[in-house]
Order: sequence, then structure tokens, then C-alpha cells
Amino acid sequence: MQPPITVGQRVATCGHSFHVFTYRQVEQIATSAGLKHQLAGLSSIGGSTVQKHWDVPEEKSAVKQVLKAGKADVLTLSPIWLPDEAIEQFVKLGIEHNPTLRISVQEYWMPNDEYEPVYPLQTKKKVDHNATDLAKLRDATLRYAKDIEDYAKGINQRLGKDAVLIVPVGMAAVALREKIVKGEAPGLKAQADLFRDTWGHANPPLQILASYCHYAVIYRQSPFGLPVPQAFKLLKEMGDDDQAKLNTLLQQIAWDTVSTHPMSGINK
Repeated sequence: MQPPITVGQRVATCGHSFHVFTYRQVEQIATSAGLKHQLAGLSSIGGSTVQKHWDVPEEKSAVKQVLKAGKADVLTLSPIWLPDEAIEQFVKLGIEHNPTLRISVQEYWMPNDEYEPVYPLQTKKKVDHNATDLAKLRDATLRYAKDIEDYAKGINQRLGKDAVLIVPVGMAAVALREKIVKGEAPGLKAQADLFRDTWGHANPPLQILASYCHYAVIYRQSPFGLPVPQAFKLLKEMGDDDQAKLNTLLQQIAWDTVSTHPMSGINK
């Protein structure tokens, strides 16, 4: 197992609405752990492929500018469906100017609870998250995760180094939903409590779980024991005791998922 990173990291992010919230949430989590985390640059585009971020001209891209200046330690990316050739373009740009740069690719939860990699995105489908067969969802998530892993492995092989890491948010989300169904997720009564629409935009508990996963990959350490994040203040219907217990559960799921993943950068 790789040692934890105990120095604050400079983190840049290219993301869509299933990812971009982690930019500031991870900063808050890291700060609560006593780390001098730095927000290095953000590119936020709704419904975006990584290619859309790459297509932004350099003079308008804070992320490209910080990568070319070698002023980022970590770049977080979140494709939707593959292939997405701009992942490798960002990797090459970043590594050229900082050979120790780590690039994480988020494997996210399945929109509409299914693996249907098509464009245009099917954002208006009618989905009952509470009726989802979790065994089928886990299988779909595993198929998507394998595609992400194979894609990242190909980039690493061409680079000759393991610069690209995976943040297994989707698998963590399935684990949380399984806990909800079993009645083991304090303050969450139904799977649909994780989402604000049928497409799958995240409510605070799922956002925080994702951010804990990113924190665990960036710092190679467990978030277990850290205080309840600010985002929990939005859960006004949930009491303080349930918030604290749910926070602990999210921390544990995130660490269990990340620490056992072969491409999180923790086990080498």
C-alpha cells in the first residue's frame, strides 16, 4: 500500500454536473483534515465530455493555463461515455509540464440507472430509482467501470507510467444504495433520496460520498473521523444525530471502495 499524502495538493478540475461539485467539497474536506489544499483551476461545462473542455481555447481555460505552468499536482476529469480522446490530450499536456502530475478519471453512477452509452443524453427518461434492481445496476456499473479502467490502462501503457487513476464513485454509489434498501443508511429512507431528478443529478448525500472518494484518491488516506461537511446543512429534514451517523457511513463506504480498487493509486 502506498503511503498517505500529507501535504496539501494543488487540484484542477474539468467537470460536468455529476462531478464539478467535488472541486470545492474536497477542499473543505481536506481543510478539515488540516491540509492546505489549493484550488488550482476549474472548467465547468454542463453535460460535458472531456473533449468539450479541451476545445476551450487556452486563453479562456484556467485549467490549460495552470497545467502549462506546471502548477497543479492533480487534475480530475469526468468523461460521460467513451471513447473520449481529450482525456489523453489533457494527460499529455499536464505530464509534459509536470512529470509527477496525477490525473484522476471519475467512474460515475449510472444515469437513468442503466448503462446506455448513447448521445444525445437521455435526460428525460422516466425512471423510478426506488424500483431499480440493484443486482442489475451493480452489473451495469461493473461493465462501465471496466470500460473506464481499460481506457485508462491504455493511456498509462502508452505513457509508460501509471499517471491516470480511477475514482470509483459509481461503485460506491451502488454500495450506498444497497445500504439504503437494507435500512442501514441513517436519515435516508429510499434510493430516490440520493437524486433530485430521474436523470440522476445528486442530492447532498451522494455528492458528499463522491467527494470523499476523490479525497481518498487524492490524499491516499481515509476520510473516517472527519467532521460533518457543510453540504449536510442542506439536509434540514435530517437531525444532527442522523447526519453524523450518515457521514460516518459515507466515509466508510468511500474508503472501502477506493482502498480496494486496483487503479486508485493506493495499492501498488
